[in-house]
Order: sequence, then structure tokens, then C-alpha cells
Amino acid sequence: MAHVIAIAGKGGVGKTTLSGLLIQAMCKLGKTPILAVDADANSNLNEVLGVDVEMTLGEVREQIERAETSSQNPIPSGMSKADYAEIMFQRCLNEDDDFDLLVMGRTQGKGCYCYVNGILQAQMQKLLPHYQYMIVDNEAGMEHISRGILPKVDTLILVSDCSRRGVQAAGRIAQLAKECNLNPSTMGLIVNRAPGGKLNAGTLEEIEQEGLNLLGVVPHDDLVYEYDCDGKPTVQLPDDSAVRTALNEIIKKISL
Repeated sequence: MAHVIAIAGKGGVGKTTLSGLLIQAMCKLGKTPILAVDADANSNLNEVLGVDVEMTLGEVREQIERAETSSQNPIPSGMSKADYAEIMFQRCLNEDDDFDLLVMGRTQGKGCYCYVNGILQAQMQKLLPHYQYMIVDNEAGMEHISRGILPKVDTLILVSDCSRRGVQAAGRIAQLAKECNLNPSTMGLIVNRAPGGKLNAGTLEEIEQEGLNLLGVVPHDDLVYEYDCDGKPTVQLPDDSAVRTALNEIIKKISL
């Protein structure tokens, strides 16, 4: 059964960037096979990893829904909707050398994401036994934890920027994880984009008030911004980049 690593935090703190670099770092350490899961409707983990995605779970859902009302039904005659869906869900698993990537994606137009969240939950549960690690880049906020979408959580990595609001959001997620009895063996905070890799007294005070275990600090790196602007996968950062160095130290600390 895979060791599940969930990355969570408020929006815009760099969860996806760190998720992608974590996946790559673990592949280099031989901690494979890995199932990477982009559990955000606004998905872009594939861009960080430099992977082309053929299809998302949300797109399959939309295709099947359209088939029920369209004269051009893609489901072959004699095949059940459930069997067709299962075949299409398998196409959503994007295979790379050391990891596979599953992308939730979004539904179109109005409406909630309950249905596609349910699909994601079922697919993760089904795939879990086939991998050594599952790394889940969660959407901003707490929905996937509060709804029990994750099959289990062994390591919960909370990500914040240097702001008090970011740390407070991480604290609320940590509290929710306890209330939902997730019971991860490791739960801690990574503060991302810290100027000079240092935290000021106010941020440290907030971390202490929230009762969070500080796993490490990742410094601000202009290269990450430049790669993003140029459309380069973040995993192409040089091996000696400050972000990589800090993250590698954190990986050693939490013994993944």
C-alpha cells in the first residue's frame, strides 16, 4: 500500500511548485514508483513537471454527460456506460519513466465539483496498492480533507508563504486533519519563498501560536519566477538552485 503524501495550504503559496520538485527529488532517490495526483480543478502540476496531459477525469465526466444528450454518442454499441468510463479513466493515467500522473481537471460551466471529486476519490483508492508513494497536490483550502477524498494520509505537508494569514490557514488545515482523524505519522509546515531563506520574528511567533512543526524554510528564488514566465517546467531548475537544496534537506528530515 502506497505511502500517501498530501500537500495542502492556502492558494498562491507555491504548493504545486514544491509538489513537482518533491516528486522529482524522490525519483532521483529511487523512491519509486510514484503516483502523482493533481487534485486541483485548476490543474497545472503537469506544467511544473513538463508532462503533456492527454485527458483529465473532469473531461471524461463531461464527455459521458454529453453522450447522454447528443446524437453522436461516443460509447460503442453494446458497451455499458460504466465500462466505457473505466476505459477512459485509464487513459487519464499519464505514464512517465519514474512516476505516473493523474489529473482531476474541471467540469465545464456552472455546477459544483462533487461528481468529479467522487471520481478522483474512487480512482485514487483503486490505484493506491500499485505504487510505493502517492503524492497529492491538493486544491487550495480544506475541501479534500473535510470531505474525506484522500484515501489516507501518512505525511501531511502544509505549505505557507511568510505571511501570518498563510500560517493561520496552515494551522486551520492541521486542526481539521486532527478533527477528521487523519492521523498522519508526520505533519509539518514548510514556509516557502522566504527572503534570504530567513523568517522574521512575527512569522515565527505565528507558527508557534498555531502549534505547527516547522519542517523547513524554502528561500525565494528568482529563477522559479523566470522559469514560470518563460513557460519552462520548474523541474528543469539547476541542481544547485537554492530551492532544490532547501527541499532536499527537508526530505532528509522527514525520512520519506
